[in-house]
Amino acid sequence: MTSPFPRLHGLALAAVASATLLACGGSDDVFNVKPAGIGALHTQHHDGGGDDLLTAGLGAAGLASAVPPTYADPLQPTAAELRRAAIYNSYRALVDTTAAGGYGLFYGPGVAADGTPGSGDGKVAGTETIAFTDDGSGRENVTLMVQVPDSFDPARACIVTATSSGSRGVYGAISTGEWGLKRGCAVAYTDKGTGSGAHDLRHDTVPLIDGTRATAASAGAQAAFDAGLNPAELAAFNAATPDRLAFKHAHSGRNPEKDWGRHTLQAVRLALYVLNERYGELNADGRRRVRLDAGNTLVIASSVSNGGGAAIAAAEDDRHGLIDGVAVAEPAIEMPANAGVAVQRGASLVPVSGRNLIDFTSHANLYQACAALAPSQATAPFGAAFAGLYNNPALPIAANRCAALAQRGLLTGATTAEQAENALQRLRDYGWEAESSVLQASHAAFEISPAVAVTFANALARARVSDHLCGFSYAATATNGSVTALAPVLLAGMFATGNGVPPSSGVNLVNNRAAQGPARDFLSFNAQGVADWNLDGALCLRELVTGNSASATRLQAGMRETQRNGNLRGKPTLIVHGRDDALLPVNHTSRPYAALNRKVEGTASRLSYIEVTNAQHFDGFIGLPAVLPGYDSRYVPLHLYLNRALDAVYEHLRNGRPLPPSQVVRTTPRGGTPGSAPALAAANVPALAASPAAGDAIGYAGGNTIVIPD
Repeated sequence: MTSPFPRLHGLALAAVASATLLACGGSDDVFNVKPAGIGALHTQHHDGGGDDLLTAGLGAAGLASAVPPTYADPLQPTAAELRRAAIYNSYRALVDTTAAGGYGLFYGPGVAADGTPGSGDGKVAGTETIAFTDDGSGRENVTLMVQVPDSFDPARACIVTATSSGSRGVYGAISTGEWGLKRGCAVAYTDKGTGSGAHDLRHDTVPLIDGTRATAASAGAQAAFDAGLNPAELAAFNAATPDRLAFKHAHSGRNPEKDWGRHTLQAVRLALYVLNERYGELNADGRRRVRLDAGNTLVIASSVSNGGGAAIAAAEDDRHGLIDGVAVAEPAIEMPANAGVAVQRGASLVPVSGRNLIDFTSHANLYQACAALAPSQATAPFGAAFAGLYNNPALPIAANRCAALAQRGLLTGATTAEQAENALQRLRDYGWEAESSVLQASHAAFEISPAVAVTFANALARARVSDHLCGFSYAATATNGSVTALAPVLLAGMFATGNGVPPSSGVNLVNNRAAQGPARDFLSFNAQGVADWNLDGALCLRELVTGNSASATRLQAGMRETQRNGNLRGKPTLIVHGRDDALLPVNHTSRPYAALNRKVEGTASRLSYIEVTNAQHFDGFIGLPAVLPGYDSRYVPLHLYLNRALDAVYEHLRNGRPLPPSQVVRTTPRGGTPGSAPALAAANVPALAASPAAGDAIGYAGGNTIVIPD
């Protein structure tokens, strides 16, 4: 079996061929066999007019519209309506869809694969196949999906993975899938065992694979997620804590993150199966011969955020040579403890680096609300609004958090201003770059750190919803913060509007231990009658990382299961990351991982790390100038650099063009007035350099230290 790709490993391909032949009884004919564990396949063709693979019939203009798709019956949306709304919301969650931000000019459905703008509405005709993969328990039910555009050419076969970002559903990385669909590649998606649909415990209804809902009894093993409480447990739970919801990422009890690489590889295998069912020669007895395999199909693992981390995990786990290259943006990479690597920026070593997500996020959860009040960041996006909302005289919860931390000896300073500056410094000391300081206020306002910390803590500790880990639960809340029933219309559409990590779709984070009774987390009072943004809950989450309680022991074991080893098996890889990222700081993720890969693979490493200045984690926030003015004037779209990384890896694999070396890409912010920044221009977003200037080149020292230019 000969590879058409210049640098593909022949031994790995031979191993795949051998394994496939053995699976088919050693015959000279290799027949197409559905991968083990895959359930019933549901396939539909989308004509590229009223419906399509990329925009669900909305077109480029429809995705950019501020008016979302509607349902004929909002209480009972159809599967097709939910799909359209899920694609709309998932795309906009990851991409700035404003024209001034570059949509329609540098990226987006209306921009052709070669970068030519104004190339139509971007609709892509093709087939979409969706299925569950399960381990036999009926409890895993990870969603896999394959999109095959009508333009797919088996003579130039390619597959791109688009594993969902965050805790979203299977359409959660549709903006990554866009790159592949434009080039005629099949796209392999998975929700990686997360997903946005909740188990409504009060009414005992669950989401199905298509987003519609059913009773848990009628859904049975076809539920996308069931919290797994028996009737007696469910009755007791609802009596003690009514109106709660369970979410799959947090409450599956399976620590899904440990399997994100495996799920990504399963999506690739399903894609090959689907392609061979379509393009394989039909034998006389009705079986399809395998036409496309790892030897003649180019496969690039890609995605963003923890979907990007899943792509890295898949590359490390890929023992059969399914993946040819990797191109990811802002990946959530869990570093091993005591990795033996270091990060240097300029002439200074970074004192704290390479911590796991639950570690640095639980640290952020302690300090971020206080740090948001730092006078040095008074002009930060949403900074003034944050102070007005959360530090007003009637309920100064952010200042109360500062004071409570100081009382416990966790901050210094006699005034709120001094304490806030110290909180900000403690974030910097723990690995956040100074450039990310301006983002702490908006992240705190959106409750990003507590949301992520609670979800991942539950997942890593394999907690059940009935455990109420650290006293947290999920429910709708009233204006005063008290728990209330979720509006049925919000539950009906949650597959499309939810992100799987509350606060989301009307569901909020609840402190069950609040002095006033269960209440929304940041509005809850402690035992002394003070609203301090639930410091006790934040300290409990932190203990799970640093302590030795039974729950901490479970969490720390789960954390070890998710850690990467740095061995990419020689695969050409491009990682792009924004220097200003405040959610997944570069010092804890991409920088130390690049150092680990170099330490493990040495000169055989084919990883290039691209760090983009004036880029941060949430491109979608740039597209909200009325809500978050200042993101538009300060930040460039990292999504554009993911597309360029995919271009570079594709050209390397297909045509042998060298990958750009590791470098800092120095962009120029749009500037102007926050909220009405001038349009993004080519000068703002320079290309990846084939030979970066000496002051931009990222290098290595001593075999274990990555050196990042200032």
